[in-house]
Amino acid sequence: MILSTRKRDILRAIVLDYIKTAQPVGSRTIARRYIAGLSPATIRNEMSDLEEMGYLLQPHTSAGRIPSQKGYRYYVDELMEAADLQKEEKGTINKVFSERKIREFEGIIKHTCQLLSSLTNYTSLILGPHLKKSAFEKLQIMPIDLQRGLLVLVTDTGFVKNKLINLPQSLSMSELSRIVTYLNAKLKGLTVDKITASLIRELRHDLYYHVKFLEDMFTLLEESLAEDERKVFLGGTTNILNQPEFGDIEKVKALLSLFEQDSQLAKLLARPVVGVDGVIIKIGQENVLKEVQECSLVMTTYCLGKEVVGTVGLLGPTRMEYSKAVAVLQHVVSSLNKL
Repeated sequence: MILSTRKRDILRAIVLDYIKTAQPVGSRTIARRYIAGLSPATIRNEMSDLEEMGYLLQPHTSAGRIPSQKGYRYYVDELMEAADLQKEEKGTINKVFSERKIREFEGIIKHTCQLLSSLTNYTSLILGPHLKKSAFEKLQIMPIDLQRGLLVLVTDTGFVKNKLINLPQSLSMSELSRIVTYLNAKLKGLTVDKITASLIRELRHDLYYHVKFLEDMFTLLEESLAEDERKVFLGGTTNILNQPEFGDIEKVKALLSLFEQDSQLAKLLARPVVGVDGVIIKIGQENVLKEVQECSLVMTTYCLGKEVVGTVGLLGPTRMEYSKAVAVLQHVVSSLNKL
């Protein structure tokens, strides 16, 4: 629906003021802070029209107005101006990604979550890659003592699976090394879903002299193939609970319970169809899960090389500072992709 310039200005003023104060916005506030030259009476009439059109709500008869979910959607799609990060915020992001010593996937993602939540005071969520779409990087066996070793499976996206195994005393370290080298050469670069049962049978046949010892290795591969639940990393899980909208203990319990369910969070972060700016914003009931239908989710995808492997999101109240959330997300994800 096309709104007049005056209605657009009033709706923008109400959204911005409510984001800042969490208090219903009255006509005098708009006249004093945002729109000079309009009388409070004129503004009230326009506010009444916007309420009838579904863009505003009036919590109490004598109170001012607050944006509805429809009002937030119009603001995000039509009225929101791009924000720029402060120099200090950009410096913090650049410092984290340039100085970070940790280079394995899970460590990087955890630090990214912490950074996002600290810069926005919202809850950050990062959906990890599908294990089955990860490429095999290497197997490694690290001897613990003469009888035992740690078998480690690593993928290109940083997944690490490990299993404690018994080492056959008849097998020398040089023979062990040759077996591992052979398997790495055979499997290198294959996505996990390409390491099929028939391929594993072929490898078993090639290495039949050591079948008993290799069972643990093949079992680890098969267990990895069976796992398809994607991990969700969280940061600032209590941030959203500090917002005045979440004073209701039942809402708090529902959210905290949701934060413990990776499979549900993965649904929430299912690969979005992003817009031209690379970001999608889901407001209130646009979210698939009931527990977050009074929240907004700002999200985008991140890449490993040129391949999209997961989603990064910020979860906050519908009264979130959308332009700031978008700016932070874009800058952080750009740095994450480069790293």
